[in-house]
Amino acid sequence: MKIIYSFNKKGFEADYWTREIAAASTPEYEFIPFNHDPYLDPNLYIRAQLLDNHYYQEHPGLKRMYKDIAQKIQETGADVLLVDTCPPYHPEFLRKLNIYKVLRIADGPMTAYDRDFAYLHAYDHVLYHSPAYSRDMEMAEKLRYCRATNIDFWPFALFDTMFDQTKTEETILSKNRDIDIIFIGAMHLGKMPLIAKVKKAFGHRCRVYGLCSIKKNLYFNARYGFPGWVRPSAFEQYVPLYQRAKIGFNVHNRGDYTVGGYRLFDLPANGVMQISDGGPYLDEFFKAGEEIIGYKDQDDLIDKLHYYLEHNEERKRVALNGYRRVIKDHRFRYRMRQAGELIERGMKRR
Repeated sequence: MKIIYSFNKKGFEADYWTREIAAASTPEYEFIPFNHDPYLDPNLYIRAQLLDNHYYQEHPGLKRMYKDIAQKIQETGADVLLVDTCPPYHPEFLRKLNIYKVLRIADGPMTAYDRDFAYLHAYDHVLYHSPAYSRDMEMAEKLRYCRATNIDFWPFALFDTMFDQTKTEETILSKNRDIDIIFIGAMHLGKMPLIAKVKKAFGHRCRVYGLCSIKKNLYFNARYGFPGWVRPSAFEQYVPLYQRAKIGFNVHNRGDYTVGGYRLFDLPANGVMQISDGGPYLDEFFKAGEEIIGYKDQDDLIDKLHYYLEHNEERKRVALNGYRRVIKDHRFRYRMRQAGELIERGMKRR
């Protein structure tokens, strides 16, 4: 089976996504990367209505993209088009493609009404990255409520680029770690209150890095009483930083209902003990209490950070358990094979 994997990434991310998608091919499943980012700024179609506007106006970048993906399908003889990260394909274009179409929902409830639910009718199969959705229902129930019936849970995974493959169970924790607490990620407004409280509680012992403009940095410090400057960090720096850290905390925009991002896998793969929100959904990825530690709110997180910094052997035990689990079950190459199997079963259901 030949599967074209369409995604949008830039620079360093685009390179390793392209490389690792192709490298995940097996005798049963050939994965063909197609980066739809270069054709036009994804912000131009970040919402379904915007995409509809550009489709109506026959945006030249969109037309070129559609020509190229149609040509790629024809040249490769692909059986499947798997679309991930900000779908650029208008339903009326997809309707013309004689191929099995799969939508990968990658951002949960934060973008569901912007660019997920509007496209469900245009795809034969929907894969969702987290079972969490809202207080009222889980993602699978929501998708069925939206009349999507051919659905499967397909989590994110650990890319080979995002950890040191020369490390082993015996060596992953051997290096001296001079950063007590770390957070690396985009500084979304919904995450700022918790990050600020942790930073204030631990001062220089907590390092915060990631995607944060000067404007957003100024807002963060003015709004939350100068908890500290967020250091910019390129993706290439993530692994060296994680290898220096003892504990990493994870926070999602809607807490328990958006759990499941790539950081969930990157932290344990680098020997970092992880404390995360996610509540009852953590067990879908790791064994809570053994491979990952959950927290309920800001105060609970701070208490647990203090506890595990003071109990070094317990911290190492959780970190090592998390490392074993992510290497065993959550590497990207394994996840891609799962995608092939899920798609094959989905075809039979259809």
